[in-house]
Parts: sequence; structure tokens; C-alpha cells
Amino acid sequence: MKIKVCGMRDPENIQNLIQGVKPDWMGLIFYSKSPRYVSSDSAASIQLTEVPKVGVFVNEKIEFVLSKIDEFKLSAIQLHGDESPGYVRELKLKTNKKVWKVISVGESIDWETLRDYLGLVEYFLFDTATAGHGGSGRKFNWNMLETYPFEKGFLLSGGLDEESVKEVLILAERMPQFVGVDLNSKFEDAPGLKNIEKLKSFKNRLLGNDKRPTANN
Repeated sequence: MKIKVCGMRDPENIQNLIQGVKPDWMGLIFYSKSPRYVSSDSAASIQLTEVPKVGVFVNEKIEFVLSKIDEFKLSAIQLHGDESPGYVRELKLKTNKKVWKVISVGESIDWETLRDYLGLVEYFLFDTATAGHGGSGRKFNWNMLETYPFEKGFLLSGGLDEESVKEVLILAERMPQFVGVDLNSKFEDAPGLKNIEKLKSFKNRLLGNDKRPTANN
């Protein structure tokens, strides 16, 4: 089970995250309406950090995405808006970076709407549908994922907190496509400022390095 910590911004907080948590990915949000928006002023201090960086975009022009790939040395692109398969195809012609597509989940999921992305994206990421495109701290009904019909790996986001570990492990046992979690607002002291101890606690419990109950006990 891989861990992505999203909404990072503060250089000192980032260094503490890398040293204390060692996540598989770190998310940088380039959606200007987000309270976790990362400006170009932070590029010099962030671009050389030793963790794969995932840039989060919402309905942006491809030229803007490409500029941030270069400016922040991004490893992957997370598309959190209404980007079409055609948009993803065009983006992939202009960069060799991996692309993730966020699926915003409301009351139901039409799996056929995902089919055209299958050959284009590395992962899907299921998040709770909100007007603010993520970061709501709200959880959707994970039971809907049990009808997921594809082999494509996916990550889970939306309202995950320290107490979500047991549910995460149970779902992972049922679904081998479930490859990782995306942690954000429930692990913050303020927007863009993560509580490192909470993240460490979550990781330890997820990996079985903690004596508290998991899915198997």
C-alpha cells in the first residue's frame, strides 16, 4: 500500500515529511482556488526535494501543466477536473510524465465513463465529489468500489484520517487493484501544513508497525 501526502507547500514542513514519513509521493496543488495552492515563489525550494512530486491540476491549459512540470520537476500529473480522454492523449504527446485521473464520486459511479482513459493513465484516484475539487475532508461510500470492473490500479482519497486504517486494509484485501491512499486535510494543522506525527501514526498502523487493531485482529 503506497502513500501520497497531498497539499504540501511549506519547505520546512516538506523536509519534516520526507525525513519522518518518507511517503511514496508528495502532492503539489496548482489550482488557484485551493487554500493549498503552491505559487512559483516556492519552486526553487521545492523542486530539488528527494521525493516524487505529483502536480494537481484542475481544467488547466496544457501549456500551464507543462510549465509546472519543468518549474517544480514533477514526476506525475494528477488531473482533478473534467479533463477528457482527448486532453490526456494530447498531454501525453507533449510529456513522458505519468498521468493520474481523479474520479469525483457522488451518489453513484458509471464505470463506462472511465473506459476510454484505461490506456492513457497510470492510475485512477477516487475522491469525494465537491465544488472545491478535493480537500473537503468528506468520505464517499467506499462500497461502490467493490463493483470496479477494471484491472487498472487506483488510489483512494476523501476524508481519510488516522482511524481509516482498518477500513483501508479490509478494502485492500478484497481488491488487489487498490494500490494506495492519498492523505490531505484530515492530517493538517492548517491548510498546507501537515501534522507529521499523525501521518507517522497512520503509516505505522498501515504497515503493521503499530499494536493497535488492524483488519486482521
